[in-house]
Amino acid sequence: MGDLGDDPTAEPELAEFRSEVRAFANRLPEILAGADGSIDRTRRFLAARYDAGLGALDYPEVDGGRGLDRQHVRAYQEEIAGSELGNAGAGFGIGIDMCLPTIRDHGSEELRQRFLQPGLRGDEIWCQLYSEPGAGSDLAGLTTRADRDGDEWVVNGQKVWTSGASVADLGILLARTDWDVPKHAGISMLVLPMDQPGVEVRPLHQMTGVAHFNEVFLDDARVPSNWIVGTEGDGWRMAVALLAHERSSIGRGGGRQPIPVDRLLELARSTGRTDDPLVRQDLARLHTGSQIVRWLNARPGIHPSISKLWRSRQGREAADVTARLAFPGGMAWLGDPMGATEPDRAVEPTSDHWAYGICDSRALSLGGGTDEVQRNTLGERVLGLSREPTTDRDIPFRLVPHNG
Repeated sequence: MGDLGDDPTAEPELAEFRSEVRAFANRLPEILAGADGSIDRTRRFLAARYDAGLGALDYPEVDGGRGLDRQHVRAYQEEIAGSELGNAGAGFGIGIDMCLPTIRDHGSEELRQRFLQPGLRGDEIWCQLYSEPGAGSDLAGLTTRADRDGDEWVVNGQKVWTSGASVADLGILLARTDWDVPKHAGISMLVLPMDQPGVEVRPLHQMTGVAHFNEVFLDDARVPSNWIVGTEGDGWRMAVALLAHERSSIGRGGGRQPIPVDRLLELARSTGRTDDPLVRQDLARLHTGSQIVRWLNARPGIHPSISKLWRSRQGREAADVTARLAFPGGMAWLGDPMGATEPDRAVEPTSDHWAYGICDSRALSLGGGTDEVQRNTLGERVLGLSREPTTDRDIPFRLVPHNG
């Protein structure tokens, strides 16, 4: 479906679509009644949304979608925003917002038929197996290897900072399949079954007390040979495509959230600080930042690193203002896990538990690529600046000094 901007039937069509979304949102209390925990709630929501024709709006019809455009996606987001459960959560965001769109755009017909519908309906949970102890910002330096053994890949290595790995059924995996070409050319993207003897997941506890991340050890783990996204050796291009989806998702508000401005307004009122000109200036700046993030996401074609950077900045500033307003409550912590138990997102801090939001805010600048990586990306790919100098881009990876 093309741009509806000049179509005289666009507004009635969008109005009818909005009514459809509102009717679905009105059913949510019934759909979610009696759910056992957050994962069960989200599974019910995703299954009902998909079955109602709202779970794959911008997917091609051949892949079980409706082939709708950005206007319809935005209309859906606006109408569902105030509902009981507006977006994928509780471990499903990585699949819904990152892995599945990459398979939709680049996967074979066999992969699309196997993974898209179960993932969109919430039948399967995904994680993202990218970073390694020796390959973070320089992700192309990864050393996890996948060797062909008949009709399977055998995978060995280690991944780290893997959100949701403890509950995931599947992982989108970057592994090196060719050591005799330059580092970017020897990577492939595979779909790894997580429930097998060769996969060990160990939680990593953060300063909030929550094990949001995990390290994953791969010891002769097996992947069917045709569970490869794109083609062998084309994994870096696939990785960049998925990262674009990830940064767009983060910029739109997926995953971690900055402490909301309305919560800070309540905090300022409760502490009698609303007449303080400096506090008023802080709150006005945060409100402006939240509006900028919203407007950026409404612009078609904007580079995802821009909105991602703005949301990271908003999160840090909101945490700093919180610390000043809540002092000494901003530092109070009784040693509990700070109120968050979800595998892929933080539970919003309560008014008497601001420490979680303050501590967790720093992760906004790390997940999905650091602020420095985002600025390099914008400089090189948007502004056309020269790449940073490197000595290992054009030599076989086998000759590059590395650990392991």
